[in-house]
Amino acid sequence: MSEPPDPAAPRSLDVALKGLCPRCGARTLFAGSVRFADRCSACGLDISAFNVGDGPAAFLILILGAVIVAAAITLELSLSPPFWVHMLIWIPVTAIAVVGALRVSKAGLLALEYRNKARGFRSGDAR
Repeated sequence: MSEPPDPAAPRSLDVALKGLCPRCGARTLFAGSVRFADRCSACGLDISAFNVGDGPAAFLILILGAVIVAAAITLELSLSPPFWVHMLIWIPVTAIAVVGALRVSKAGLLALEYRNKARGFRSGDAR
């Protein structure tokens, strides 16, 4: 039987949206725009022990890709604009959406790893 989560720990959604430490709730999860800090300066949680890998980027490619392609097809079928209009619209929309959502998706996946006590393997670790 698993232990109940720490009641003081923030919800996974709050960790994802606000960049909070999954243990103490301090705003110390990120050291850059999308780069995790090595450890929480408030509680000392070793954030580098978590490995979200390429999961967030893969989810974003699949989910945002489907939404943007559907929007582009809808625009094409309804207005039939020239090709350069598609380029002008969809390249920046895609870039902004992916970069904007990458931070949230990485933090969300890390929060779920913490809550479920999962740890990623580093390249030199054996299974």
